[in-house]
Amino acid sequence: MQVVVLCSGGMDSVVALHWARREHAVCAVLSFDYNSKHNHREIPFAAEHADRLGLRHTIIPLEFIGRHFASNLLRGGGGIPAGHYTAQSMRSTVVPLRNGIMLAVAAGYAESHGAEGLVIAAHGGDHAIYPDCREDFMRAMGDAVRLGTHAGIQLLRPFIALNKAQIATEGARLGVDFARTWSCYRGGVQHCGTCGTCVERREAFLLADVPDPTAYESTGPLPLKPSC
Repeated sequence: MQVVVLCSGGMDSVVALHWARREHAVCAVLSFDYNSKHNHREIPFAAEHADRLGLRHTIIPLEFIGRHFASNLLRGGGGIPAGHYTAQSMRSTVVPLRNGIMLAVAAGYAESHGAEGLVIAAHGGDHAIYPDCREDFMRAMGDAVRLGTHAGIQLLRPFIALNKAQIATEGARLGVDFARTWSCYRGGVQHCGTCGTCVERREAFLLADVPDPTAYESTGPLPLKPSC
């Protein structure tokens, strides 16, 4: 199947890109610049992996999100909280309906370029705080994309039932260079090691027993995962 892969440059989407390259014919790799604090750190890695695989990489600007939406993940928003990724404090980093907007744009792009499917790396660990990563939303969005395109574009979500550790395992099996991926929401020179996405990244490599090549500013004890 000819597919377009949504790739931010984070570890999940980079693994999804390599998975898609093995399972399908990738006609394009899409990244979205929506004015987040870390877009400038992660998008170059998406471009790098696309180039390594000999694939076209396109960046689509969504600057209106940064201007009009409220989220601490965006430049001009509040600080990025420390703690576990599933903690309620991380809800401040939710960008409202981000995946819905990106998938709608990607579906139009895919149909315009002769693709039959979209690949997104939404996974089980995202479900706690991100409504637009949950399978019921993805299923509904998949129906909308299929019904709203002449090509009947399919929405592929290969990691929807996996956790971050299982994605790390899959990436190691595919030979992904995790050093060339970015997770930290703070978007500094190094991964901070303490924000929710850094904690999730560190925890994933630990649970998967996969070497973590990331340089962190802090490698203190990981916080406990909230019980609910």
